[in-house]
Amino acid sequence: MKLIIQIPCLNEAKTLPVTLKGIPMQIEGIDEVEVLVIDDGSTDNTSGVAGENGVQHILRLNRNTGLAYAFKLGIEESLRLGADIIVNTDADNQYDGSSIPDLIKPIINKEADIVIGNREILKAGRQGFIKGVLQFIGSWVVSRLSGLKIKDVTSGFRAFSKEAAMKLNIVSDFSYTLETIIQAGEKGLVVKDVPVKTNGPLRKSRLFTSIFHYVQRSTATIIKVYVAYEGFRVFVTTGAILVSLGVLFVLRFLYFYVTGLNPSGHIQSLIISSILITVGFLVTMLGLLTDLVCSTRRIAEDTLMKVREIKNDKRD
Repeated sequence: MKLIIQIPCLNEAKTLPVTLKGIPMQIEGIDEVEVLVIDDGSTDNTSGVAGENGVQHILRLNRNTGLAYAFKLGIEESLRLGADIIVNTDADNQYDGSSIPDLIKPIINKEADIVIGNREILKAGRQGFIKGVLQFIGSWVVSRLSGLKIKDVTSGFRAFSKEAAMKLNIVSDFSYTLETIIQAGEKGLVVKDVPVKTNGPLRKSRLFTSIFHYVQRSTATIIKVYVAYEGFRVFVTTGAILVSLGVLFVLRFLYFYVTGLNPSGHIQSLIISSILITVGFLVTMLGLLTDLVCSTRRIAEDTLMKVREIKNDKRD
């Protein structure tokens, strides 16, 4: 069984050696352990440092494409290299490499398709109280939307079986962490989380500039990904609510008209109801259109998975 540990990097020449030093190269149940560095357009000597520290595979991009795209390319390259299990970790040494055996154990034992490292943020206090609370709330929201119970949805320390990796298709341009969980829930993958060790920060996070920016981008990603898979439910439910409110305003008008309390003074109820019912109908139609788009997306993803399986069979 082959394990590839992929590390997306952007100007990590100083921190990468520390991260690599903590990665175990012999793990029970694993025959081969290899490291893949995805150099996302670094302007320092990240690729050179990776080679000097014995990294077997280096994928260098000519320009910075973003963490989500670098992660996606890493998954595709790991599959091409014949990985049976893929572990993603950060180059800033946030995650303790000694936790990798615990991270992949559920996959080796066929108990999970994806395993996420739980940093136990609130307990550790490493991220700060405000960010810890926000991540706790975000984990609850994403867990509800995906139908999975994940305690640390933003953790980038995670393991994927080959089968799970072939089913994922990242489209987000911000971060892969939230999208992979929602996709996993939609595709019926088994996801578990395990407690992992973390190290002290070597540098500040570069994924977002402020807590507001973090919340804004994360919220937009959650909405975009969820609508991409559950657009019919979102729009039809919204449309039904709007139509129902419109009907209530009609009933309000009829009540005053029939009782004679004020038959001419509540014409605004009819105006509001007509607007709500019209908008609700249009939103419902948008839900039907979105369902067609989602169906097309599922067909495209199934086709992509078949192509990946064929390529994998040829390599074997």
